[in-house]
Amino acid sequence: MTEGNFVDYVKIYANSGKGGRGSMHLHREKYIDKGGPDGGDGGRGGHVIVRGNKNMWTLYPLKFKKHFRAEHGGDGSKQRSTGKDGEDVYIDVPLGTIIRDGETQEILFEITTENTEQILLEGGMGGRGNWHFKTSTNQTPRYAQPGVDAQDGWFQLELKVLADVGLVGFPNAGKSTLLSVLTSAKPKIADYAFTTLKPNLGIVEYRDYQTFVIADIPGIIEGAAEGKGLGHRFLRHIERNSTLLFLIPADSEDIKNEYNILLNELKLHNPELLDKNRLLAISKSDMLDDELKAEIKKELPNGIETTFISSVANQGLTELKDMLWKMLNQDA
Repeated sequence: MTEGNFVDYVKIYANSGKGGRGSMHLHREKYIDKGGPDGGDGGRGGHVIVRGNKNMWTLYPLKFKKHFRAEHGGDGSKQRSTGKDGEDVYIDVPLGTIIRDGETQEILFEITTENTEQILLEGGMGGRGNWHFKTSTNQTPRYAQPGVDAQDGWFQLELKVLADVGLVGFPNAGKSTLLSVLTSAKPKIADYAFTTLKPNLGIVEYRDYQTFVIADIPGIIEGAAEGKGLGHRFLRHIERNSTLLFLIPADSEDIKNEYNILLNELKLHNPELLDKNRLLAISKSDMLDDELKAEIKKELPNGIETTFISSVANQGLTELKDMLWKMLNQDA
């Protein structure tokens, strides 16, 4: 899947099915006079249902198919025959999708687990046939209920990537390189800022065939929460990560200041992000000797566990995975 195919926001129109009409039929049969009402019920209109699909990671399939219409219910018929129910329509979405009302922006529900189904629009109930209305004083009712009307509307689907670990850092901090080394993901890597334009996901293989998912989002710059750079659009993908891995290169002029800027941008976007587990990795550390590392350690921010790594030289990556795994499972 290329970056251009990653879509995390779409707007769709959905229409459920109308309920079928109840039948106003009077029984007619040779040698039977005044057989009475036997009109059947109408069928239910089809629902529009949103379903979680773990094999999807983008809303790209919904970029071009924006209209979903369920089938109308069939009309009732004689001999109390019920009309056919309208066929439901399923909209498959990746896990982590939020569905909002297109007009009010109200969150209707979220899809976070595989095969979870939520009815977006209910199909109309079928009308009751005239045999329901037979009474002692009205033996031949000549009326039946119409089906309940369908529902329709516009809805917004917004994806927040589901991952265990989220990479946080400035452009060119080495996030994409780290992701490519730890996982089989192949993000775009270059020596200029903002090579990552869309979130990338990768699966990290750990000891005893265990795994966890790591996500690389576009680099954050100061003012991102107010829309600078690629803006706050991608900051929301961090909201579902249980652990945040801050990545700052060893050649940074002020590691503590960069860390504080990143932390402040997360706070401005959503203060709850500061409640997540945090780990600081100093990347590109293959250029450091023991003396330089000792000097850098004196200037590191307080209150956060720190490790030195090099993705290119494959240094410190096993220790990094151990630290992340411990954080991910400390509450287990």
